[in-house]
Amino acid sequence: MRRLLRARLLVPAGVAAGVAAAGLLTFTPAAQAGTAPSGSSSSASSLHASTASASVAPTTSGAAGSASAKAAGINPVTLPSSYIAPGEALFAANCASCHGTDAVGTSRAPNLQGLGAGTIDFWVSTGRMPLADPTEQAVRKPPRFNALQTLEIAAYVQSFTPGVGVPIYHVNLSQANLAQGQSLFTLNCAACHTITGAGDALADGAFAPSLHVATPTQIIEAIRTGPGNMPHFSAGNITNAQARDIVAYVHEVIQHPTNRGGFGLGGNGPVAEGFVALLIGVGGLLLVAFWIGERA
Repeated sequence: MRRLLRARLLVPAGVAAGVAAAGLLTFTPAAQAGTAPSGSSSSASSLHASTASASVAPTTSGAAGSASAKAAGINPVTLPSSYIAPGEALFAANCASCHGTDAVGTSRAPNLQGLGAGTIDFWVSTGRMPLADPTEQAVRKPPRFNALQTLEIAAYVQSFTPGVGVPIYHVNLSQANLAQGQSLFTLNCAACHTITGAGDALADGAFAPSLHVATPTQIIEAIRTGPGNMPHFSAGNITNAQARDIVAYVHEVIQHPTNRGGFGLGGNGPVAEGFVALLIGVGGLLLVAFWIGERA
C-alpha cells in the first residue's frame, strides 16, 4: 500500500515540479530579454569606458545645455576623428546596402544624417542593427560589432553633421535621486515597460522590450532618441537631472533589486507571483486530495 501511495503521489508531484521549473525559467530576466548575451554587460561597459576616456566635450549646440547636462552627471563625449575612416569601411560593408553610402537612407531604411552618434550607438550596441528584415521590429540580440567598432561606425555617421543630434553620453549616477527616479519611471515609462521593467506587448504586434539588461548609456540614449515605438523625450520633457534619476532607478533598483521578502521571482511582478501561488496552492491541494483518496 505504501508503494502504491508513493507511486500515485509521484506523478502529480513530478508534473508540478516540471511546470514550476519551466515557469521560473520563463520568468527570469534573461528569458524576458530574449537574446541577451552573457557578455553584453561587459562589452557595453568597455564601450562606455572608451567613450569616457575620449576627450569629453559638448557635441550639442548651446553651452548652457551642455553645462546643465554635465552638472546632472550626463556627459556628452566627442569621438576621435581617427575613428571615422575605419567606421566608413564598417558602414560600407554592413550598413550602406540599406542606409546608402552616405547614410542618407533608401527605400529600405531611413536617413541617419543628423541623428547623432548616440542614436547609432544605441541601435548597434544593443544588436538591433544591422537588421535582416527592415519590416520587422528590431529586437535586442548579441551585437555584431565589438565596442570599438561600434564607436567607429557612430563616429562615421556623426561626421556628416558634426555637433548635430544626440551624442553618446557617459552617465555618472553618484548624485542621482532614486525616489525621484521611481516617480518619473512610473509616470513616463511603466505604462509600456511595466513597473518591473520586464517589458510588455503593445498594439499592432509591437512590444516594449525588457530593461533588465540595458546599460545606463543605452537607457539615456533611448530616452533622448525614442527608438522604435518609444516616444522621444527632449530636455524640455525630461530634464537632464530627471533623466539621470530614471537611469539610476532602472540600473540600481530594477536591475539589481533588494528582495527583502525573499525570492524575487525574476522581478516580473504579479504574473510570476501569481504563477507560484497557483502552483503551490493548487498543487498542494491536489497532493492532499490524492492522499485523502488513497486513505479512503
